[in-house]
Formats: sequence, structure tokens, C-alpha cells
Amino acid sequence: MCTVTYIWANGKAIITSNRDEHVNRPASLPLQPYIIHGKRVTFPKDPQAGGTWFAVDEAANVGVLLNGAASRHISKGSYAKSRGLVLLDIITGRSPIESWDSYDLTGIEPFTIVLLQQGDLYQLRWDFVKKETIKLNANGNHIWSSSTLYAKEIQEEREQWLLNFLADKEDIHAEDMKHFHMYAGNGNEENGLVINRSDIMKTFSITQTVIEQNEAELFHYDLLEEESFPSHL
Repeated sequence: MCTVTYIWANGKAIITSNRDEHVNRPASLPLQPYIIHGKRVTFPKDPQAGGTWFAVDEAANVGVLLNGAASRHISKGSYAKSRGLVLLDIITGRSPIESWDSYDLTGIEPFTIVLLQQGDLYQLRWDFVKKETIKLNANGNHIWSSSTLYAKEIQEEREQWLLNFLADKEDIHAEDMKHFHMYAGNGNEENGLVINRSDIMKTFSITQTVIEQNEAELFHYDLLEEESFPSHL
């Protein structure tokens, strides 16, 4: 939920996400497909709220959630609906981007969604007042860090980590990005990509999908249980 990269390499889109959570929150259920609103969608499920932070539908459209919009907000504690359920509502619509355009977000906590739909890449944001839709370069490389956990200067530092990581590689593969999401930050437990902030806030898992010609390969690694769950759509 808190760090996402998008990499375009060798005709493939590689999307990888690290989920950072409070240790009192339960670990996700294993990656598996569900039928929602008549549509097959695969995701690791949050057993507490029933939603997710990473979902891939049957057409290989991908939605990845981060907490917070462009800047950090103060939580009100209680909201109308879980953001993980909002993500599922959007990705299971006939057209996810159209679902986003028409979705009523009144009472929903601020968030960012990275959406890849049929080759088009979007950054979708809700700051509790307005929606923002930005179409991005789908043939480029991008990184997002949750504004609720990472200050602006830390986000910029992480952007530089990615640039440095990619600079000395002729080709980028899915395994490279798994390595980046596991080890970037040189063991910095406060702001590296895998964190452990005083055994209170930890990185729970790494989830990745590789999209090529409307087909998806998925991978989910549970860092707490040290188990991996691959899947093919």
C-alpha cells in the first residue's frame, strides 16, 4: 500500500508494490481469484475490511492503492468505506477509468491509485475535496511512496534510489524489481523499501504483476510468513 513502482521494459509493464501496515493489522489472505460484479479479479485479500491494495482483472487491467494523496493528511479515524473496497469497485467496473470518473468518493479517506488499463497508465488521486486524474507515460518508469508514511524529501530520495538502480542495467526484469523492493535503502528500517519502525509499522508483503499483451503474471511474497504465491491469468 505504501511503495509502488512501474517499469516499462522489453515490451512488458512491471508493477510492484510493498505493503506497509501497523503490526496489529492482520496479514492478507493468499493471492487468488474472486468473482465480483460478474468479473474475475485476482488479488491478495485484506481479511479485516475485505478489500485489497493490488488487483488485476481478467483483461489484465491493474489497480494499485496507496494511502494518502499528494500530501499527508490527518486521519479522522472513521470513514464511509474502506479504500481497499473502493479499489475493488473501480477495477471491477466495465471500464475502470470510467468507474473512477463516476465514483462518489464522499466520506472516503484520501488515497492514490495507480491504474494500468489496456496500455494506458493513470495516477488517480482523491484528497477528500477533489479528484485528480493524470495520464502518465506508460513507456516510462515511475515510483510512488505513500504521503502518510514518507515525507516529501524521503519520497525524492527514493526516486533517486530507483534512478540509480536502473542506471547500470541494460535490461530490467521482474526479478530485478523484486530485488529493488526487497533491498533498496541499504537496510534503512525507517525509510527503506522494507521497513520496521520499532516493531509497530512493518512491510508485510511484496506484490508484483508483469503485463504483456493483455496477459498477467502475478507474484505475492508474504514477508511475515516468508511464503510466495505465484499466479497466471
